Amino acid sequence: MNKTLNQLSGSQEFIQRHVGPDADETQKMLDYLGVSSLDELIEQTVPNKIRREEMNLPSSRSEQQALEDIGVYASENKVYRSFIGMGYYHTKTPTVILRNVLENPGWYTAYTPYQPEIAQGRLEAILTYQQMTMDLTGLDLASASLLDEATAAAEAMAMAKRVSKNKKSNQFFVDEDAFPQTIDVIKTRAAHYGFELIFGKAKDAANHDVFGAFVQYTNRYGEVIDLQEVISQLQANKAIVAVAADIMSLVMLKAPGEMGADIVLGSSQRFGVPMGFGGPHAAFFATSEKHKRAMPGRIIGVSIDSNERQAYRMAMQTREQHIRREKATSNICTAQVLLANIAAFYAVYHGPQGLKDIAHRIHRLTGILAHALQEKGLQLVNKSYFDTLTIDAGDQRDEIIARAAEAKINLRVDDNGQIGLSLDEVTTEQEVQKLYSVISGDDSGLDLVSLDEKARAHESFEKGLLREKDILTHATFNTHHSETEMLRYLKHLENKDLSLAHAMIPLGSCTMKLNSTSEMLPVTWKEFGHIHPFAPASQTMGYQKMIEELESWLAEITGYDAVTVQPNSGAQGEYAGLLAIRGYHESIGEGHRNICLIPSSAHGTNPASAQMANMKVVIVNCDDKGNIDFEDLKAKAEEVSENLSCLMVTYPSTHGVFEETIKDICSLIHEHGGQVYMDGANMNAQVGITSPGLMGSDVSHLNLHKTFAIPHGGGGPGVGPIGVKSHLKPFLPNHAVRKLQGTGENNGAVSAAPYGSAGVLPISWMYCAMLGKEGLTHSTKMALLNANYLTKRLSEYYPILFTGRNDKVAHECIVDLRPLKAETGITEVDIAKRLMDYGFHAPTMSFPVAGTLMIEPTESEPFCEIERFAEAMISIKKEIEKVASGEWEKGNNPLTNAPHTQFDLLNWNKPYSIQEGAYPVQGQQDNKFWPTVNRIDDVYGDRNLLCSCPSPEDYR
Repeated sequence: MNKTLNQLSGSQEFIQRHVGPDADETQKMLDYLGVSSLDELIEQTVPNKIRREEMNLPSSRSEQQALEDIGVYASENKVYRSFIGMGYYHTKTPTVILRNVLENPGWYTAYTPYQPEIAQGRLEAILTYQQMTMDLTGLDLASASLLDEATAAAEAMAMAKRVSKNKKSNQFFVDEDAFPQTIDVIKTRAAHYGFELIFGKAKDAANHDVFGAFVQYTNRYGEVIDLQEVISQLQANKAIVAVAADIMSLVMLKAPGEMGADIVLGSSQRFGVPMGFGGPHAAFFATSEKHKRAMPGRIIGVSIDSNERQAYRMAMQTREQHIRREKATSNICTAQVLLANIAAFYAVYHGPQGLKDIAHRIHRLTGILAHALQEKGLQLVNKSYFDTLTIDAGDQRDEIIARAAEAKINLRVDDNGQIGLSLDEVTTEQEVQKLYSVISGDDSGLDLVSLDEKARAHESFEKGLLREKDILTHATFNTHHSETEMLRYLKHLENKDLSLAHAMIPLGSCTMKLNSTSEMLPVTWKEFGHIHPFAPASQTMGYQKMIEELESWLAEITGYDAVTVQPNSGAQGEYAGLLAIRGYHESIGEGHRNICLIPSSAHGTNPASAQMANMKVVIVNCDDKGNIDFEDLKAKAEEVSENLSCLMVTYPSTHGVFEETIKDICSLIHEHGGQVYMDGANMNAQVGITSPGLMGSDVSHLNLHKTFAIPHGGGGPGVGPIGVKSHLKPFLPNHAVRKLQGTGENNGAVSAAPYGSAGVLPISWMYCAMLGKEGLTHSTKMALLNANYLTKRLSEYYPILFTGRNDKVAHECIVDLRPLKAETGITEVDIAKRLMDYGFHAPTMSFPVAGTLMIEPTESEPFCEIERFAEAMISIKKEIEKVASGEWEKGNNPLTNAPHTQFDLLNWNKPYSIQEGAYPVQGQQDNKFWPTVNRIDDVYGDRNLLCSCPSPEDYR
């Protein structure tokens, strides 16, 4: 009995630590709203007809108990030494980077750098990543990273179609020796773009009339071939050539850009990022300057601030999906920023010489093993190699596999009787001896010195493929090689960024809640981090059990029958959900259904994803209260009834309101033969109170990096699993390399790894386990309370654009700044920048309505911080009144000049005091977060596009 009481006490303790306000503060907010309890608030806010019964989930656990429980799962993973390769390799995360970046909330809790003045450290790091990519690929322009290598290849295919001058062709060539998971994702994407794929050897690509071609360098078997001639031939036929390259090999091998490649992509995982059972891993993506407008994803560029000092910002495609919608180049809304930063810092820490040492050592060990095996009479399939060998094992295959298992070694096992292996930076001489013994059956040992001499005298690839040009010549890569220098460099960058470690980040729709330390701890355990995604299932039982349990919890939370965690971003989840709908309609002979209805208020990724799924978008109007215009929806559903595929709807609405008619909306779509896709971006207002399945929807994606506590990582990683009703379950994604149970055997993949970004799933498992059914429901109630309290506080000073029943909002509210703008000229941008002077990140700006701020406090913010934000907004309103009255000059006041920096103090020339400009509230003299730069000139940055690291002179 005492043990049970202790467990309950510990459980409640975590719920109280996750939720910001205590009992007294909660009651104070309830009193202010005029309700007696949280339950009464819910009654007034959430329509009764969509209220659910208690979730069938375990009760909350203490932090200690949850860590012990997930530790059991971790112990069931067998950490064998993996030489499987195929795009995933063991690597060493330098401990200075591990402790100060990957395990540091100053880095992992920051948001996407939409407010660049308080994100200069991250932006500099991403710019360094771009510079690293450009140096290694030999191309002019690089992105801030994509989701993984396979989806980057699919994006390259789509980009090739956009820019190719061979407009008549609908064929795309794919190297049959590329990684199978990459081919899988390309097939999925091509089927819905309507492209015809042609497979063959890379050297034969130019024999076909194609708009583009994709080749792997080095390929899955380890072969390194000179692509220059085939690239030249393809381009002569107006085709675009995309090359997937191994980032470590590019340290040593000739850059594909030098061979003429139009696009070069790959995974930067082996630059210090753990395998994590498949992700998250940043994909690099580079192209030539002439294709800059067509490149998917984000680009960081260099601009200037209002004092003409150098500053960084997101260039061009900052929010492309919201601007171009179904005409967007892709639906990618996030990048893998945290992982890209780690890869960039890995390159900075090692520098060009350190990377060369690592790459040459890998290559030399591979040569030693190659010669040893050949001298033993074993036949190598690949005549050239960097780090990968493929052996024709013949009738010895089963014996080799058995010896490898006994030695706790994983090799690549191909269907054609071949055995493969890839060496990596952690490979030792002893492991080379062991690999030789396992493969040859000979335990007599190797003369490594003699074999090394033979290997070095032998050409392991054509001489012309050896890199000649210097790499990473910028000062950043040639300075920070001692741990002291690296530590200070990382801290210098971290100090420039505002994160949840500093203040509330009140972004509507983005749910910047607590990412607790206990949730984060298991991510860096070797039992989770050192597992290859294609390791035998018998070695990954802990991962499988943890994932299956998390999927079952998410199914219960959402009211669906099945969940897959494969999509590795919210946008990927949208895409996977729409493909499930398409698959279902095709299965019942209604494959002609291709119309997707989308409300005008929807997230921009919705129409972009629909376009990728080869659907035609029809926009549905919203009424003056922000709800879907039911009559317009009804009319359009009837008009397109024969071809209606689905409705994409967000709930609560993008306007932050629980719409009363949601069940009627779902029923209407079903009456016309369509399916309902419910965007899960706003699930933080639903968990335990209602569910998408209960409302009548058929499929939803979830943002685990929003509702389920995976941190935003400065713009990524994200995880976007989808839940579906039973009739859609057969159409969930599968995987070519590791088949998944419970879905169609031949369904294509949407991500490179079978379980997507599995390495961060322990975070959401811990979140659900520690909160349990009580804590999850209480968190939702508190999110609604905090939002409604803040809404009422601000409503006395600003108009609130949309409210629902009883003038309540859901988890966020929209403040309408347009009347103030019309009266005073002060814009939403001015207020966003001014909030930096008060120590805050701005709310979501101009979405879903231009000229507004969308504010979401989440359940985790303490009452004092909510009050501090309210007081800041109230103070800003009073400042606007000073502009309106003429007390402060229009165009030259603390709002239009915001943010203010320490640089301003050196030469203060403003018509208001330092106190008014830089220290607008009491107490800031002792505790102030300073923006690094003044307001950044976006127009200058786009007109003078520079996306590489400035020269050292510019840094000075």
